Amino acid sequence: IRTYAGHSTAQASNALYRSNLARGQTGLSVAFDLPTQTGYDSDHVLARGEVGKVGVPVCHLGDMETLFDQIPLDQMNTSMTI
Repeated sequence: IRTYAGHSTAQASNALYRSNLARGQTGLSVAFDLPTQTGYDSDHVLARGEVGKVGVPVCHLGDMETLFDQIPLDQMNTSMTI
């Protein structure tokens, strides 16, 4: 069982993922925000007003590390849809 989820920040999305996993979810389907999907950093002028709206913003490796912190990726499958 999994949900397609991600929102506002990598930290907030991580908390949501860990909560869902604690309730029995067995995998992750990561939803990225529009700037991430189109290759823009959150601070780019064309990203203005869209960051974190329809998914999680990811601009660099640190965001990915935060997103998956304390999540046992080796024990589940993870889908990242862009």
